[in-house]
Amino acid sequence: MNSCLILGGGINGLLCALLLRRAGLEVRVLDRGPVGRESSWAGAGILSLLLPWNYGPEVNALARRGRLLWPGWAEDLLNTSGIDPEFRPCGMAVLSPENHDAALAWCVAQGEAVTALPRTLAHLEGADAIWLPNVAQARNPRLLQALLKAALSAGVKIQENTAGTRLLPRGTKLVGVETASGVVHADSVLVTAGAWSGELLAPLGHAPEIAPIRGQIVLFKAAPGLLPGVVYRRGHYLVPRTDGHILAGSTLEEAGFDKTTTPQAREELLDFAYGLLPQLRQAEIVTQWAGLRPGSPGNVPTIDRHPDLENLFVNSGQFRYGVTMAPAAGEVLLHRMLGAVGVVDVAPYAWRHKPAAGNGSP
Repeated sequence: MNSCLILGGGINGLLCALLLRRAGLEVRVLDRGPVGRESSWAGAGILSLLLPWNYGPEVNALARRGRLLWPGWAEDLLNTSGIDPEFRPCGMAVLSPENHDAALAWCVAQGEAVTALPRTLAHLEGADAIWLPNVAQARNPRLLQALLKAALSAGVKIQENTAGTRLLPRGTKLVGVETASGVVHADSVLVTAGAWSGELLAPLGHAPEIAPIRGQIVLFKAAPGLLPGVVYRRGHYLVPRTDGHILAGSTLEEAGFDKTTTPQAREELLDFAYGLLPQLRQAEIVTQWAGLRPGSPGNVPTIDRHPDLENLFVNSGQFRYGVTMAPAAGEVLLHRMLGAVGVVDVAPYAWRHKPAAGNGSP
């Protein structure tokens, strides 16, 4: 295996491209639009599960490994690209968790540090809050810019505004990918097309259950230091940047592939933000945007070889944790493709697909 064609240039596509290139493969990335402008760009950059105690071990394993790897990746990307992805530990306050004692017990059992709220946040919920001091964040657009520049510097070929429209199987192999400008060939193909992955793979008959889930965010510009860390409450969060920008997110909407922003979501997010941090009423509302996450059952991604096609792989379905999991997902992908030794057990991310109708399966 000397070459790999990657379909999708988000966080997982670009990171895997860089890993495979560093492993000696010739790598080309095709993206249906500008590279890194879908859900990877649209996310808030919280490098943690929002409520880790509510997720299974498969999700936690990738998130935990990703969190461990991100400091090294951030330094690598800064040194390689000269672009600061703005990785920084900032902590996260979880306000009014549904089962406070059970959440604390999970943190103790898993070795997740919990301390008292910083004094700058003590007014929010006091004793009914959990402060996770080791949670970090990155600034998604800058992270994607750094990763793109690092990949290009390593010799990865990038082709934007070029969608892979059809996968072309023959026997037990994929022999090419059809695009509007012709068929592209490579020794192996990796699908990292986010919310579009399931749709692209469906004609082959073994599509993982990956579907778009829209999320909307509102961006404020406030005074730097107004909010010291991430604050999460009942499905929504505020994420502060060092320059005073604060993100309020996010919605979870089944809207197909529609990325339209809505006044209803804006009102929902503003109500949350103003209720949690009234000072934001005096802040500038900069913009509102939407992205499409690759939703999957149980939030468990598929990172595996196709069950019938020996040179087709997928790394998708991370739902709202694509950035958090990306370095760990890359390790799993290297194990699947090249047999590289990794830390995370790869079995939970095996190729799963919805059973065909009429086969007797529930």
